[in-house]
Amino acid sequence: MAQKTTNLGTRLRDILKLQIGSISETIEREGRTIFGGSNNLLANEEVTDFCLEFLQLLMALLESRDPTDDTTPQFHALEMFFNNLSKQILVRGGRVEDLVRFNQFMQRTLIDSLEKEEQAKPSKQAVQQDFQELKEILLFLSGTFNELDLAVFQAYLEEKEKTIYAQEAELRETATPITQIWDGVLTLPIIGTLDSSRTMLVMEALLNRIAQDRAQAVVMDLTGVKNIDSQVSHHLIQMVRAVQLMGSDAILTGIRPEIARALTSLNIDLGGVTTRASLSDGLKEAFRRMNIQVSSQN
Repeated sequence: MAQKTTNLGTRLRDILKLQIGSISETIEREGRTIFGGSNNLLANEEVTDFCLEFLQLLMALLESRDPTDDTTPQFHALEMFFNNLSKQILVRGGRVEDLVRFNQFMQRTLIDSLEKEEQAKPSKQAVQQDFQELKEILLFLSGTFNELDLAVFQAYLEEKEKTIYAQEAELRETATPITQIWDGVLTLPIIGTLDSSRTMLVMEALLNRIAQDRAQAVVMDLTGVKNIDSQVSHHLIQMVRAVQLMGSDAILTGIRPEIARALTSLNIDLGGVTTRASLSDGLKEAFRRMNIQVSSQN
């Protein structure tokens, strides 16, 4: 088996050496078409560089003891090259299908080079060529480029995960719009549903702001809360108690009738919690407790 894999590597390596110029020119031209031009993802010099690096890495793989072994450093280097190239192109706005299409084109180019070599031989010699060897070469190319396609998709998934994480981080930022209305007075409008994960995020952000701004009062507005159950109410009380433990007054506002009925039916203890009908009433209560007088000017 080792002898066969050595022959396979030698055969393809010889083809590459004989046709390196035309192979490089062909894949470089296609690379510029797909990634350059109107797409403007890669400069011509970048396309030239990665085509040459690809051929060098492929040559190194073919010169290894067993080119079919995907655990060798040579194969890993080729795989990482495609993974990094894919990330670079995807970050610039490229499409994963274009990367796969280019991989398939390079595979066809190598197969065409093999076919040209066979056609250049005398007919009789071509017929007598070891069919098993040709089959192994085609299987090697197919298997290798399948793995490279997987490297492309891996890069795509990694970049997708980064994008999703960034979007989630941005959403967390906008989901906790804590605002300092006055020195020592913070407001927190709660919109949507409070689950365990979101409660922890909101609570952490709120407590940090209380410590940072030395807030004496926090007005938590529930106008945007559509419904409430025992779990949501529990999370809400957790937040209120945490604010009080920080030495601040917690004032709940905007409790609509259906929310009030739900809290009552759930036997939620709001003892010691200040509530007001609206956000403005809550701010007035916060100012009153801080002996702040706000008057309108005509």
